[in-house]
Amino acid sequence: MRLKFKTITQGIHRAAQLALLGLALATAATAATRIDLDAGWQFRIDPAATGETAGWSSTPPAGTRVVDLPHTWNVGPDHDYLGVAWYFRSFDLAPRAVGDHVELHFGATFYRSRIWLNGVELGGHEGGFTAYSFDITSHLRERNLLVVRLDNRPGAATIPGYGQRGAPDAWYDWWAYGGIVRDVWLSQTGPAWIIRQRIRSVLADDHAQVADRLVIGSGARTAARLRLTVYDPGGAVAVRRDVRATLASGSSELDASLDVPRPQRWSIDRPQLYRLEAELRDDRGRILDSQVDTFGLRTVEIRDRHLLLNGERVRLTGIARHEDSPGEGLAETRGTMLRDWDDLKALHTTLSRPVHYPQNPYILDYADRHGILLIPEIPVWQFSEAQLADPAVLALAQRQMTEMIEQAGNHPSIFAWSVANESATGTPGGIAYFRAMRDLIRRLDADRYVSFADDNLPKLERAQDSAANDADFLMMNQYFGSWHGPSSALPAALDRVDALFPGKMAIISEFGYAGVFASGPQEADRMRIRTLQEQIPVLAARDWIGGAMLWCYQDYRSRRNLWPGQTEGYVEHGLVDEERQRKPSYAIWRALNAPAQVQARWRLDRGGRTVGFTATVIPRSSADLPYRPLHDHQLSWELLDAKGKPVARGRRPVDDGAAAQSFDERFTDTASMDAAAGPWRLLLHVAGPDGGLDAEMALEAPPDAPPRP
Repeated sequence: MRLKFKTITQGIHRAAQLALLGLALATAATAATRIDLDAGWQFRIDPAATGETAGWSSTPPAGTRVVDLPHTWNVGPDHDYLGVAWYFRSFDLAPRAVGDHVELHFGATFYRSRIWLNGVELGGHEGGFTAYSFDITSHLRERNLLVVRLDNRPGAATIPGYGQRGAPDAWYDWWAYGGIVRDVWLSQTGPAWIIRQRIRSVLADDHAQVADRLVIGSGARTAARLRLTVYDPGGAVAVRRDVRATLASGSSELDASLDVPRPQRWSIDRPQLYRLEAELRDDRGRILDSQVDTFGLRTVEIRDRHLLLNGERVRLTGIARHEDSPGEGLAETRGTMLRDWDDLKALHTTLSRPVHYPQNPYILDYADRHGILLIPEIPVWQFSEAQLADPAVLALAQRQMTEMIEQAGNHPSIFAWSVANESATGTPGGIAYFRAMRDLIRRLDADRYVSFADDNLPKLERAQDSAANDADFLMMNQYFGSWHGPSSALPAALDRVDALFPGKMAIISEFGYAGVFASGPQEADRMRIRTLQEQIPVLAARDWIGGAMLWCYQDYRSRRNLWPGQTEGYVEHGLVDEERQRKPSYAIWRALNAPAQVQARWRLDRGGRTVGFTATVIPRSSADLPYRPLHDHQLSWELLDAKGKPVARGRRPVDDGAAAQSFDERFTDTASMDAAAGPWRLLLHVAGPDGGLDAEMALEAPPDAPPRP
């Protein structure tokens, strides 16, 4: 084990190559004590912004209402409210041991916050999608009042802010959900505590070198012992190291290396996750703090304009999804997130952007556990050159990107970062913005790729006129058939991009059909289906396109891109509506993105009686979109009688890497079959090791083909 200390102001070495080696998932710190503060808040809007003058920072006013977190005021009576609002919560805290450290954590607040505890202003935060915290040790009493002031109004220099590439006061294309939109909690530790850990790894055939960088805080110079334990995906101890160290007052960084034998790789079919537990004790053995993070061992590379996962070429597809629903807005509960992402998984999602802003940690955890690659983004949305060149905007963008990387940077699902969407990146100011953001990311997270979403690539005269020339790969938003012109213009536009950037892989970061181009929702979905069916083959035919993402999963609330005459409502753009009711395009997208097909026919004896069936499993090839090699898959089948009762079933393994594989099955459970009545129905499923359904079909028996007697 190699150990060294350095101050947190020192930089991180840039990796020699861009191959992403063994990145990980970061769950929230598990401190010695966590105290949940989600329940029992008081809330009130402040339209005149006079609450501070009226003393609300130390005394709750009359007229509040009780709410629980996560909460947004833009669901319910204040659905369209923009401005200042306040939250108040009292809490008791038992006496603490001398030297104990207490922090107040906010999972996310939208948008600009100021925080008071017992009348003392702790500070504030700008940005609606990342976590932040305060040391409140010296401000605590036995009885405490916590006050939060929020302002959700956009501006030219807020992120998200006005999309001034289009017009000076143009709204960004999702709702400004003001509120405390994620959890709030306290953490109580000893006099030294773990701020975060950053886990990276380098893979070899028989082992993985895991590098753990811990940022540790201490109230004074402290002798400490640190135990690092890596647990394998089955829960067994893979490696453990004990370290003695002397912590300086303030913050220190500790680098440690652990050798993990026989690594089990994270992949789409088998998203294997390790856990790294860091336990901090004082020299008497008392636990001061602990943190557990999960991580994955895998490689992601871009080579010869192809995307490779663990050395195997993949071409992936998926869907973007806004954190938005009619009943919760941005303040989503885990049940809502689980329901939607289970549906995305059923739609064969293996790649997602996933939208324009940092995601809830639960969503990142879901992607880690279910084998979905992600490209998270900060909400720099349709910014003009003047905005991108504004030093205040750049500083805020870099702060938001730093927060996102520090909080999400261990997730194995994340393979790249995006710094903007549809902004003026084809200008000198935009190029300078991208280079500054790219350089920051390479200092913070040298092993991941950096890009941005661009909707103007085919219009370029030269590659050097765009920041895309400096990106690690292209992200192309294309809406041929609606925003960008006729669908017939897509092939020429793609060929133009290919000629401009002959060395770069591209991912189609958005495509689909916007409802505002149709006369109504039904026509819009018919056009959406046509777009999907026509354009997927066009994209697949370009070998340099490594993936494509549909915009988007659900209709979402917005002030833009609505039906004529509307000033607020839901953008008609999804496979499901805002209530998650499926449109016809849902089934079409699901069929187009299945990673394999299964075909079957009945086997009949000479008397015309059903005696079995023949099935063929046909995985997609690298000429298709999507494509990935299938590992550890199985074909399962079930024979149902006329009442839907199973009378026979079976299961057969599908060979890895087979272009096509046929199975001949003969029914043997004649007793059950003789007692049942036809006609028969055969259900066939191809599923991966996680149980995900990758292909299916139903075979109906003809009425003149009775079962064997």
